[in-house]
Amino acid sequence: MLPPYSFELLGLALLALLAWLVWDSLQAREAAVAASRNACGAEGFQFLDDTVAIESVRPARDAHGTLTLRRIYGFEYTETGDTRRKGSVVMLGARVTLVHIGARSTVYDAERADC
Repeated sequence: MLPPYSFELLGLALLALLAWLVWDSLQAREAAVAASRNACGAEGFQFLDDTVAIESVRPARDAHGTLTLRRIYGFEYTETGDTRRKGSVVMLGARVTLVHIGARSTVYDAERADC
């Protein structure tokens, strides 16, 4: 038989896990917005709505074999101001690994500190 306080401890652990997931997701989203804005600026495109939307979240392993979350964010940009086009950012943990914009995909080096 479990002690009566074990359910409360389990509830607190689950709440802490949820809080960490929200905090980690917000940090990853901020990095995805910055990467999208920089990629659009480098190509001479306009980053629309100044936001990204989550498209996929799943567990994955990074280059060191550590289990982390792989997130794919979508965003919209325009080349001429007339049409909206879709781009995407792939994050592995808090690190940007790929930005797809236009006909180009920019792969980020896993060891870069500024991503």
